[in-house]
Amino acid sequence: MDEVAALELRSVDLQSAKNNQEHHTQEMGLQRLIVRRSQSFTIQLHFNRPFHSKKDSITFVAETGPAPKELLGTRATFLLTQDRQGKGWSASDFTVHANSLDVSLFTPPSAVIGSYSLKMEISQGPSHSTTHPLGTFILLFNPWSAEDDVYLPSETLLQEYIMMDYGFVYKGHERFITPWPWNYGQFEEDIIDICFEILNKSLYFLKNPSKDYSQRNDVVYICRVVSAMINSNDDSGVLQGNWGEDYSRGVSPLEWTGSVAILRQWAARGGQPVKYGQCWVFAAVMCTVMRCLGVPTRVVSNFRSAHNSDANLTIDTYYDQHAEMLPTQKRDKIWNFHVWNECWMIRKDLPPGYNGWQVLDPTPQQTSSGLFRCGPASVKAIREGEVHLPYDTPFVYAEVNADEVVWLLKDGQAQEILAHNTSSIGKEISTKMVGSDQRQNITSSYKYPEGSPEERSVFMKASQKMLGVRRTSSPFLDLLGSGGAVGQPAQLQLHLTRKPEWGQDVLLKLHARRVVDRAHPQGPIHLVVGFCAQTLLHNGGTRQPLWRQKVHLTLDFGEDIQWPLSLPYNNYRNKLTDEKLIRVSGIAKVEETGRFMLVLKDISLEPPHLSIEVSERAEVGKALRVHISLTNTLSVALSHCTMVLEGSGLINGQISNDLGTLVAGHTIEIEVDLYPIKAGPRQLQVLVSSNEIKEIKGYKDIFVAAARAP
Repeated sequence: MDEVAALELRSVDLQSAKNNQEHHTQEMGLQRLIVRRSQSFTIQLHFNRPFHSKKDSITFVAETGPAPKELLGTRATFLLTQDRQGKGWSASDFTVHANSLDVSLFTPPSAVIGSYSLKMEISQGPSHSTTHPLGTFILLFNPWSAEDDVYLPSETLLQEYIMMDYGFVYKGHERFITPWPWNYGQFEEDIIDICFEILNKSLYFLKNPSKDYSQRNDVVYICRVVSAMINSNDDSGVLQGNWGEDYSRGVSPLEWTGSVAILRQWAARGGQPVKYGQCWVFAAVMCTVMRCLGVPTRVVSNFRSAHNSDANLTIDTYYDQHAEMLPTQKRDKIWNFHVWNECWMIRKDLPPGYNGWQVLDPTPQQTSSGLFRCGPASVKAIREGEVHLPYDTPFVYAEVNADEVVWLLKDGQAQEILAHNTSSIGKEISTKMVGSDQRQNITSSYKYPEGSPEERSVFMKASQKMLGVRRTSSPFLDLLGSGGAVGQPAQLQLHLTRKPEWGQDVLLKLHARRVVDRAHPQGPIHLVVGFCAQTLLHNGGTRQPLWRQKVHLTLDFGEDIQWPLSLPYNNYRNKLTDEKLIRVSGIAKVEETGRFMLVLKDISLEPPHLSIEVSERAEVGKALRVHISLTNTLSVALSHCTMVLEGSGLINGQISNDLGTLVAGHTIEIEVDLYPIKAGPRQLQVLVSSNEIKEIKGYKDIFVAAARAP
């Protein structure tokens, strides 16, 4: 009987196009194999003769990391069998076609994510074996698999939080929330490699590469590493923060329109931090990285966000008698808004009930286990005040729940409490609505309704856990128990009398009404009201006053007084930050009682509007004409105007144009031809910057049809 020829591998087909399609990674390209764990994929092997299962033995070896070991989970060896064995690595369900063999490979739900090499050992008997490299593949988290820790059981949500490569970051102020279009671009061809490069530049990898790789099966670990690596406070992280106003050595945070340019610049310069980021840039880039790795992620904005560095759950702000908001030496702040991420996962490290959305914050505010990062903190734990649960839950709890105490300062000493606000922090917590361009208010997932018995009870529980022994002598808790400030003899409100636009005078009116109070129950009262306008900074601080006014009022019962106020354009012309926010504050002294009252109005000045129109049907590879127009509605010219267009699937990288000067009252019209690259829903982002206004932004949703067959 003739001896059967040794089985020799002639070629291998990793069937990247088919597998990537089945694993929802086709947007990353079809040239290389990118699959998700806990889901099988098929490869085809071509031999010199038919495979005989009784005589030929095939073992597969998958390896990742610098020194792969089975003990560390970075090396797996598994025999080819007809039926799948357990939930580990396996090669099974094979079918023989003449000289070829189709094999189904399965990766376990606990597999390390990363780039793998795949080898095959063929043996015929104990003495004869050969090894053949089969190629490489990338393994990602799998939110489509019920066995994976990132499982999200809704195709609609998966389309939004994994597959959507554009979205909105919400910025501005609780009363003037602005949707800021952003190109996440997680499926651009090189982004997946840059994401793993980020992991390989982390301090954990540099300290112990093998151990770091072995922990890359754990989504909590990956989240904490990425949260630290998006900022560069401890490491060769992606972005350098800058909360000043000098961006001359880099790019202003306001001028970024997407993550792709930032990640590519970081990679091209060998891990040099990109200048500059602020909270929304950090969070948007983290969203790109986490969606790319397969973790459902969204970007969340918290308006009036507390930074409570001493964990006492109270933020103090100070005014003088002339209504000027004063700087403080404390690190505590109330940001106009702060932006973080939520990632969806099972928390096996917590008691039952805390799975789902978890807060991750890559903006460097304070350290967690020695590194600038934050989270994951369970949103459910924040809502229930379970601040002892990891990670960084007390810090996030304070961001949305701290109380604000407003003090009147005289000669550097706190004279009286002007206001104690239990519900002024953590407002309008927002994210993009699923399948829509609308904003979704998710405040109720972070806290019970303000003032409800549940909210106060959770607050007391959390404050006792956070303040610990200090709680017995805490002036803050004494204040909480005392019910705050005494009633006032008048109600004061500031209202705008017309829409505030940059380049025009701001017109307001003070509305004053006499009300009954214990201290002065009868007769008229006399008020001296000092007003002050200051530039409001993103971090909640202010600059030097840019306008002051004093008003004398006499108020009696049944009287409503409306007093007009005007803040001239020339007073604020060159004194605002790029955010174009002004705080007008008024402090009224009640002559009869000697007590003081505070009235505040924050104003956001509207920039000119950008119009984007697309006239025809968009199709892959076919010219698409876009019409962009901008009318300068201001009373001054916009100088050195530049325009940047971006949009994954529509443009490769960015398109930039210099537009020169746009005279007051004039309109500029631009036509651009795009050649869409990918089919499906896309978004074009347009940013126009000038010396006077940094952020005139617009967007257009465009559905791109697949190329028609020739």
